[in-house]
Amino acid sequence: MLNISVFGMGYVGVVCSACLAKKGHQMIGVDLNHTKISMINDGMSPIVEPELEEYLSSAVKSGRLYATDNTRHAIMNSDASLICVGTPSMKNGDLDLSYIRQVSENIGQVLAEKEDKHVVIIRSTVLPGTTRNVVVPIIEHASGKKAGVDFYVAMNPEFLREGTAIKDFFEPPMTVIGQMHAEAGDFLAKMYDGLPGGFYRNDLEVAEMAKYIANTWHAVKVCFGNEVGVLAKNLGVDGRDVMELVCNDTKLNISSAYLRPGFAFGGSCLPKDVKALTYRARSKDVSLPLLSSIMPSNNRHVQHGMELITKQKANRIGMLGLSFKADTDDLRESPLLELVERLMGKGYELKIYDENVSVAKEKGASKEYFENEISHISNLLNNDLREVVDQSDVLVVGNSSSHFKNMLNELAPSKKVIDFAGISKQLSNEQYEGVCW
Repeated sequence: MLNISVFGMGYVGVVCSACLAKKGHQMIGVDLNHTKISMINDGMSPIVEPELEEYLSSAVKSGRLYATDNTRHAIMNSDASLICVGTPSMKNGDLDLSYIRQVSENIGQVLAEKEDKHVVIIRSTVLPGTTRNVVVPIIEHASGKKAGVDFYVAMNPEFLREGTAIKDFFEPPMTVIGQMHAEAGDFLAKMYDGLPGGFYRNDLEVAEMAKYIANTWHAVKVCFGNEVGVLAKNLGVDGRDVMELVCNDTKLNISSAYLRPGFAFGGSCLPKDVKALTYRARSKDVSLPLLSSIMPSNNRHVQHGMELITKQKANRIGMLGLSFKADTDDLRESPLLELVERLMGKGYELKIYDENVSVAKEKGASKEYFENEISHISNLLNNDLREVVDQSDVLVVGNSSSHFKNMLNELAPSKKVIDFAGISKQLSNEQYEGVCW
């Protein structure tokens, strides 16, 4: 059994308190609203949520949960504090951190007189950098103590949905821990012991951002489904049937394969089909803001890659990969080919290595494409990977070929690498830069 205080008896705080009490922990809920305190201590739920009142009533009757407005009592009688206060939007869209600041100040003032080490866990939804740059300095200043020495800190985002919060708590797909200190991560591992799903320890900022990206991705999916429905209706198709088919493919359509930072998409299908679909929408006078932004976003990413190269102030560029992905010779709509065209236009000295493309230039379906469409690039291809590396100042890794992985491990320190494929974590920051990392 762990002794845990929870600051903020709103939606997240009260659900977490009831569920952690169900797991056998001793919980103290802290809030300034005396109506909430009275309701919880009477075993009643201050919010509407299926099964929550049953859990609260059981926890209160067993003595595993009670609520108070006494911050000092809560901290002195607990080993860790969950901060679950609200972070509402301000008029300009930024977060109002006034509740976070106030609770951090209150906790720090009590920690100043507490001899035992305490764990502080941020459960509120906050932007990357908030825990490290706002919460920790306030607690350190108010307590006169040092994070990592006198108290430990972690960020633990919640993924609870209203209406299914109890089920979401006990059946999470994953538990995310952004730990500033391993001791805080260890505490959370004990607190959640027995729950299914993966347990992931990351940096504070990764955990903070993960919650925002998860919610933004959900919002994108809703808008995507709605735009599909609007367009489908105008084309005489039932969008519900379309999306039911799409969602049945959990191998490609519902997949992590595409949700990875990297370079722009290309190939014979994606650009062509996005352009055709959005053109048809325009012809029907159907406004699709999300779908219509896909190609401009992709083109901007190509420009971003160009900017990473040009800022290196080097003229000799080696392109490792030309096709739009590894293990193919397809150059149709390849963003790397577009990049080569732009670099040529700027007068850069280019050398390109792509084993599959070199073979396709001499035979196969791409031969005609080379002869008729991109003959001016043929003389840039080099079949000797080592020669391309040796004669280039900046290497641009375009795809995840195993040849490139092996080569980068033996690279001279003088070479600069721009990685579009995410294939190396071995090089120093001075030598290496990723397109999205």
